[in-house]
Amino acid sequence: MAESSQVSDLNAIMEAMKHSLDDGLLSRNERQNLSSQYEPLDAEERKLLVRRVFELGRGAVADESATRVIDWIAGQVKLLTREGTDESLASEAHFSPTDHCYRRIGQLLEHAQKTVDICVFTITDDRISEQILLAHGRGVEVRIITDNEKAEDLGSDIARLRSAGIPTVVDRTEFHMHHKFAIFDRKLLLTGSYNWTRGAAESNEENFIVTPDPGLIGSFGRTFERLWSRLSVD
Repeated sequence: MAESSQVSDLNAIMEAMKHSLDDGLLSRNERQNLSSQYEPLDAEERKLLVRRVFELGRGAVADESATRVIDWIAGQVKLLTREGTDESLASEAHFSPTDHCYRRIGQLLEHAQKTVDICVFTITDDRISEQILLAHGRGVEVRIITDNEKAEDLGSDIARLRSAGIPTVVDRTEFHMHHKFAIFDRKLLLTGSYNWTRGAAESNEENFIVTPDPGLIGSFGRTFERLWSRLSVD
């Protein structure tokens, strides 16, 4: 299947999904129609559409408790269907202002098993900070690189994280450490415009991707180590 044709087919399936959701019911005809469209899809395409199903579900409900239930179902489905221990075999994109961004960061922190390297301009979202502390508390090796302009602002969580014993270095040069990325277990990279703040979650137009691409993880990992070494002695 040509790539442009493949994308068109997936877009058509997504539209059919949206139409099916309009009345909140999956009728017999809709089930048969979607089943026939799913049949030729490969594993990666099916995973993409599974994520789309949950995105549509979250978008269709306004109640936060209902969204949490959908997130719980999504987590259980992921645990039951994932291969090996990989969080995901496909890249994903997230956009704010929605709850999806901070929730996804929280999930990545919750599922981290060995290491989390965080390199972000500022951290003020207490919901994310709590997940960082929980990861540190269960033995995950967390390191944080941040910038001095925001680290000492009212509302910054950097001092709190550092006082909990999390190794932290701060760029105190006249320039800014303006990166916003994190690496989880050296297997998943999160990067984009998204600062780890309430404003980014609730007001700003922001984005980040999550990818298992080993080349990108290696590149960002080397950048983290370079900054860590330099800022640790500055």
